[in-house]
Amino acid sequence: MLRHCKALLSEVSRLPGVDGNAKMSKSLGNTLTLSASEEEIHRAVSAMYTDPTHLRVSDPGHVDGNVVFTYLDAFHSDKALVAEMKAHYQRGGLGDRQCKNELETCLQALLAPIRERRATYSQDKGMLLELLRQGSERAPPAHAADAA
Repeated sequence: MLRHCKALLSEVSRLPGVDGNAKMSKSLGNTLTLSASEEEIHRAVSAMYTDPTHLRVSDPGHVDGNVVFTYLDAFHSDKALVAEMKAHYQRGGLGDRQCKNELETCLQALLAPIRERRATYSQDKGMLLELLRQGSERAPPAHAADAA
């Protein structure tokens, strides 16, 4: 008998491109990849679309449609801090650069261990092939047990 699956869904259904377009796409050049370097993340976050009416730090801003806040909602672990930042941004007094700095710090911390593992595995192709071989040996018995 097949096991029942439990859906693991994010609160954010789809991330927009860093340029504010509804779709993230490599061909449009508006993506953040897991393999991005620190500098690539910095450039992407610095260029992120924000509220075009938020011209001065003192101006009240809109968080709906603001890509920086969409990404903060998706990736920042401190939801209370993000909520406070949203309120501060909406009443004015919080600049786009401060929001982007917080997002960049969050993304760099999230991606650092992924970069490290990727570097480790890419240096030892033999180990990577061995892990794939071991996984392929285990896969058929696991599938057979689920189907029984």
